[in-house]
Amino acid sequence: MLAVGVDIVELDRIEAMIARWGDRFLRRVYTPSELEYCAGRVASLAVRWAAKEAVSKALTCGWMEVGWTEIEVGRSPIGQPHVVLHGRARARAQELGLTEWAISLSHGRDYAVAVAVAMGGRREPDSA
Repeated sequence: MLAVGVDIVELDRIEAMIARWGDRFLRRVYTPSELEYCAGRVASLAVRWAAKEAVSKALTCGWMEVGWTEIEVGRSPIGQPHVVLHGRARARAQELGLTEWAISLSHGRDYAVAVAVAMGGRREPDSA
């Protein structure tokens, strides 16, 4: 199975949510290691938001099924981003047979974008 997700977000949108909800928003969406890495940089936070959305689309599930912090953007020793799944997100990936993930992140002055690609066994999502 091959699964793909993509998302784009305006940096202003993330900045407005931080201004309105502060730490409550940050702790609900980002893991402690993501918050430490981003150090308050809106572009870094926004691109991780987009990555989490892209991964959730590849998992074919919504936010009622998986929590924001169950999808994490980690960093390799050389700085390459990678997907770390926890809890229900990891269970959903296993259900779909998705075992290998790749993500690409980018941001500019106004937008952040992320693409997530997952591969695994030949299982297809349950049809509704």
